[in-house]
Amino acid sequence: MDCADCGLPSARDFLAQLPLDLTLTDYAATEKVATLPRPLTRDGAPAAVTPRAGEIGYYAPWGNIALYHKDGPHSPGLVILGRIDGPYADLASPGAVKVTIRQRVAPPTER
Repeated sequence: MDCADCGLPSARDFLAQLPLDLTLTDYAATEKVATLPRPLTRDGAPAAVTPRAGEIGYYAPWGNIALYHKDGPHSPGLVILGRIDGPYADLASPGAVKVTIRQRVAPPTER
């Protein structure tokens, strides 16, 4: 996972829960969703956003995480947390999928 805005309190709150092993299910032929172990803060988050394919969002009204394989509609209560680091086309396949979400660790820099 690449963090979209790691300064956003909800993104930091999400990173604190990682790594997560989740079973994602289909929603609206646009995304795969799963309930998080605990809700995230929405402090400082915009009132609504329009998700794009490859993004990871938090839908506060339901307390779930959403991994978008297609662009989604403008959604009140949605916070974009980051982007999927790697291919995500398999998310479009129907049915549940088990995933592990973890923060991408940058390789050490040479000195």
